[in-house]
Amino acid sequence: MHILAGCLFMATAVLTTTGCQQQASDKSVNGGEQTAEKNELKIAFVEVDSIMTTYTFAKEYADILKKKMETIQSTLNNQGLALQKKAAQFQNDIQQGKLTQDQAMAKQQELQKEQVRLQNLQESLGAKYQKEQDEYNQALHDSIQNFLKSYNKDRGYAYILSKSGDNILLADPALDITEDVIKGLNKRYKSTKKDDK
Repeated sequence: MHILAGCLFMATAVLTTTGCQQQASDKSVNGGEQTAEKNELKIAFVEVDSIMTTYTFAKEYADILKKKMETIQSTLNNQGLALQKKAAQFQNDIQQGKLTQDQAMAKQQELQKEQVRLQNLQESLGAKYQKEQDEYNQALHDSIQNFLKSYNKDRGYAYILSKSGDNILLADPALDITEDVIKGLNKRYKSTKKDDK
């Protein structure tokens, strides 16, 4: 499973949908003529790849998910190899005439049951892993979105865009708030961990 790709997609979705308060144009009437004051749109962007590789929460959880996936794969591989060994031994016993017809049928049914158990285990572990990954993606989404809402209160950006790869073809580096956002996210995450202790 592509942990980083799933996380990257979630972070991109978070930042893309995080629209911030846009100021309305003030209109005034002067001498019977209506004039509109030009409203400047404040825009910033965040490099999503940097959040995924520098935000402590994202890094820690990516490691947790990676280890869990390795454990799942190891469990399934070991049980799969054990089943293959039994199947090979069964074939060998049949070829050497060590089993009666009834014994062979019983052994074959036993191997089929073990194969079904292994498939069920694979589905169960996969579903459990997917659920945990979904919960992590939601937590990451909430963390970034909540931080950006707080971050933007005194900054007044109309939009905070996500930049991942070349989805934004041209951007003024002065609009890049990635470093600021990552520092804020990490600071908030550390204080949350302290509160948990």
